[in-house]
Amino acid sequence: QVQLVESGGGLVQAGGSLRLSCAASGRAFSNYAMGWFRQAPGEERDFVAAISGIGSDGLYADSVKGRFTISRDNAKNTVYLQIDSLKPEDTAVYYCARGRTSRATTNEYDYWGQGTQVTVSS
Repeated sequence: QVQLVESGGGLVQAGGSLRLSCAASGRAFSNYAMGWFRQAPGEERDFVAAISGIGSDGLYADSVKGRFTISRDNAKNTVYLQIDSLKPEDTAVYYCARGRTSRATTNEYDYWGQGTQVTVSS
């Protein structure tokens, strides 16, 4: 069974930065793409970023391009999301997810973490 555990969320002022982490259990971590999603109160869960299994390809939602950076350390079974220039509209619960294949996509994920709260004050 695959378990994903996010960490690194918190309360930060607008313009600040955070780095979210997601530690994964299970085998063959590098065989699977990893993604980050977020869900604001009253909203649907939205795609944020994805990275391919070996980390060669990244994919970003238009709303976060240039401010968010996804990366992974396959030796540590961990994926990261660096968030810079935070805005109040980035406030949401952030979830990591494991892809069904090694290809980075916006919607092909089968395991999800419990989420970590990011709150940005203005």
